Amino acid sequence: MKWRVLLTVGIGTFMSALNGSVVNAVLPLMRRGLQVDFATIEWVVTIYLLVVSGLLLLFGRLGDLRGHRTWFVSGLAGFAAASGLCCLAPDATFLIVFRVLQAIAAAMLFANSPAILTKSFPPEQRGQALGLQATMTYLGLTVGPSLGGLLASRWGWRAVFAINVPIGAVAFYMALRFVQRETIEERGGIDVAGASLLFTGLLGLLLALNRGHAWRWGPPVVALLAASAVLLALFVAVERRASSPILDLALFRVRAFSTASASALLNYIAVYGILFLFPFYLIEVRGLGPARAGLLLTAQPLVMTVAAPLSGIASDRIGTRTPTTLGMALLAAGLLWLSRLDPRTPLIEAELALALCGLGTGIFIAPNNSGLMGAAPRARQGIAAGVLATARNVGMAVGVGLAGAIFTTALRGEEGPGAISSAIDAGFLAAALAAALGAAASAIRGPGIA
Repeated sequence: MKWRVLLTVGIGTFMSALNGSVVNAVLPLMRRGLQVDFATIEWVVTIYLLVVSGLLLLFGRLGDLRGHRTWFVSGLAGFAAASGLCCLAPDATFLIVFRVLQAIAAAMLFANSPAILTKSFPPEQRGQALGLQATMTYLGLTVGPSLGGLLASRWGWRAVFAINVPIGAVAFYMALRFVQRETIEERGGIDVAGASLLFTGLLGLLLALNRGHAWRWGPPVVALLAASAVLLALFVAVERRASSPILDLALFRVRAFSTASASALLNYIAVYGILFLFPFYLIEVRGLGPARAGLLLTAQPLVMTVAAPLSGIASDRIGTRTPTTLGMALLAAGLLWLSRLDPRTPLIEAELALALCGLGTGIFIAPNNSGLMGAAPRARQGIAAGVLATARNVGMAVGVGLAGAIFTTALRGEEGPGAISSAIDAGFLAAALAAALGAAASAIRGPGIA
């Protein structure tokens, strides 16, 4: 039964990862089809990121209190339904509203999937299960751009949302049949004040990081960052006094949990720096077309797809400290290699550096997820999954924002392949520093972590 649960969660994971990559791939077609400007169509992606990130911890906590199966099944149904609405959206405004609904459902999925797997598998198979789930994520990210292009070329951009409906329906049926209702180990209310402060604080932080480059890091961005800092500080103060907190801060006193959380955040900062910068290198510096550049970009997720399940199995036998430290060290080495690229570097060398980054990330992800989830008690599995997913989304926003800020600052208004390449190298160096810090955090995990 547990393998059927894994397959069910894997299909849901694949669907959500596929959705993110196919939507990004067809944004230009959406813009032309809906006849809107670039600023408007960007909100199709931005609003989804903001809403998902703000709700992850809430739905993780709700899973602990009401059952992870309930929210996971609701998320599958809601995601499929919202995808159908996106497919039928008559204009950009309706599409953005329906993307909010899709984001709410996605938060239910992301916040409860790892908890379901952690409770379904024994500790000695947890890494393997989470590694296979990661494989489904990378598979969705890998096939997304190509599948999105194929669907859009035949049936238009609306088809990239329509594809979620049958996938979601299959996963919904399987979840009802195979995912068992669990025993609720804790009863309590919802900390409404904490949830509100967290949502608005993360909303401001991620909006500032996401739009900072477009707004040239001016006064609106500074004001958003300051306001979000105040709101998040208030959130921490409220959580310390809450009888049933959204985020149990005591978890961060467990070294294995806090170091795994920090490592996850730093990993995503580094990885999303690559995803932002490397296309500029291929297209602006090397002069490749979008199709060939997209093909070359698949080297990283393909290697991750192979490495993640193997690393998960290994972590079940040797512990999580060694593979997470090794993975982040390899990621840092790959980023240092990328930082040495120039307009004359052979493309095969650039691909090997990218593949090394993929290998490091693939080795890191499953053991780190396993270590983080294993460090939390059963009654806090939803909170742990919410922390993990929030680290991913915040890391994504910080990685892109930091890489964009360093890139534009280093460029100093200059043009030409040489200047652009040097600016990209500076961004890769910053990402390498984040990965090195992640390796250090992984190396100091607490007792009991090999």
